[in-house]
Amino acid sequence: MPKEFTDEFEPLLIKDFNGQKQPKLPNRSLVLAACAACIGGTFQFGYNISVINAPTTHVHHFINQTWIERYQTGIPESVLTLLWSTIVSIFTIGGLLGVTVGGTLSVKHGRKGTLLVNNAFAIIAALLMGLSYPTGYFELLIIGRFITGLNAGIGLCVQPLYLGEIAPTAFRGAMGMGTSISITLGLLAGQVVGLKELLGKEDSWPILLATTCVPAFLQLLILPWFPESPRYLLIDRGDSEGCRKALKQLHGVSRCDGELDDIEKEKRGLADFKAKTPRELLCDRSIRLQVLTVMLLNVAQQLNGINAIYFYANYLFTQSGISAERIPYVTIGTGACELVTALTCGIVIDRLGRKVLIMGGYILMSICCILFTLTLSYQRASPIVPYLSIASVFAFILSFGLGPGGVTNILTTELFTQATRPAAYIIAGSLNWLSFFLISMVFPFLVVWLEQYCFLVFMAVCTCMAIYIFFVLPETKNKTFIEIQNEFKSSKKARTVDGTGMKRLLSI
Repeated sequence: MPKEFTDEFEPLLIKDFNGQKQPKLPNRSLVLAACAACIGGTFQFGYNISVINAPTTHVHHFINQTWIERYQTGIPESVLTLLWSTIVSIFTIGGLLGVTVGGTLSVKHGRKGTLLVNNAFAIIAALLMGLSYPTGYFELLIIGRFITGLNAGIGLCVQPLYLGEIAPTAFRGAMGMGTSISITLGLLAGQVVGLKELLGKEDSWPILLATTCVPAFLQLLILPWFPESPRYLLIDRGDSEGCRKALKQLHGVSRCDGELDDIEKEKRGLADFKAKTPRELLCDRSIRLQVLTVMLLNVAQQLNGINAIYFYANYLFTQSGISAERIPYVTIGTGACELVTALTCGIVIDRLGRKVLIMGGYILMSICCILFTLTLSYQRASPIVPYLSIASVFAFILSFGLGPGGVTNILTTELFTQATRPAAYIIAGSLNWLSFFLISMVFPFLVVWLEQYCFLVFMAVCTCMAIYIFFVLPETKNKTFIEIQNEFKSSKKARTVDGTGMKRLLSI
């Protein structure tokens, strides 16, 4: 084998196959550390998206009442709509800002340190939103929602970093699914707590919005008992002793040496280590394909139709004859189905692989988009058709949870090394939030212009992503970060060789 290929694939050639069996289950301390990171991390994102829906009518009444007390006249309908839209949508602006600072904070203060500091934003936001009603300032709701978005953005950026870096190679997929599972748990918890039987009543909505401080306090109590990311300790800080202690706590004594060797190999490959900025990452030609892949995956995660389905779900449920009082419980059912799917994906992802799940998810979502279009076009053809629409809703959500919903964040972790990963999360997260904001603004107009045929647009997005994944994305299951990098390099070199050979043939 030529020397240049020997050097490139050295990590693959010297990989230790000592005959030890891979453990069937992760270490208990590792699972608890992941739970501690999730409860105050991406759980907050899901929770604050869903919890704002329940008090809509009550907040409208509060704003109108406050306006009358201030100006002795009722609030114009257009102003009320604008204020409510601002309260809801400013969450995404805060999230975008949170993502842009989250990666930088994770480099300066560590993954665990950033998660702990981030809880201050959730506590401040809870205090502001809880005091809005007794003080009579609805402006506090706007500020509080912005800060919850900031908290969610930082959590979405840093928590997957922490989970991906504390997980051993054999369980990186299952641990990475913690992000999707905690988001779904947050969505479900927000829907349940917002029921009228709990905190969805008119006199308790300030308490409902202030409950975002509960996960923050839980994380502050639990996460300090667990170590910082071992990769961060060794590669970023050069703390080999701290790295070894962290690995022993998270993986156990028997697995510590093997994981330490993998981290040291990665560190040796990062001469003069310095974490890259997003600008440097975008200009680095050697990892351009990885950057492009992650950018497309994160944009498609929001533009594939999942948010449109959530926006359209109430209409579909109403068309099927479900009463308005029962719709919140049906919505909880969709959340429960997504949670079950995320848990299932967490179990099978390290067996089936990332590529199969995410590509299969997009293919199933494409099929569901066709079913949506047909069932909505022939809604009155038969009494059973509206129920087929509901079945399509559940199928679409399950397909999303099985593939794009969970695997996208894992791939953002796996396609980069320590020097480039934080910047990759800043780019991916920014595009994710911008796409979320875009679909929130554009979808209502899309429905007016195309009606039920708007789902054909989402079908095109899902189909294109499935094709791209099939031809470009390598399987990353059970591979170290260095091995994944080498696989991208080898595929790029193969394409270059093929292109050179074709040019030579044409010139003959």
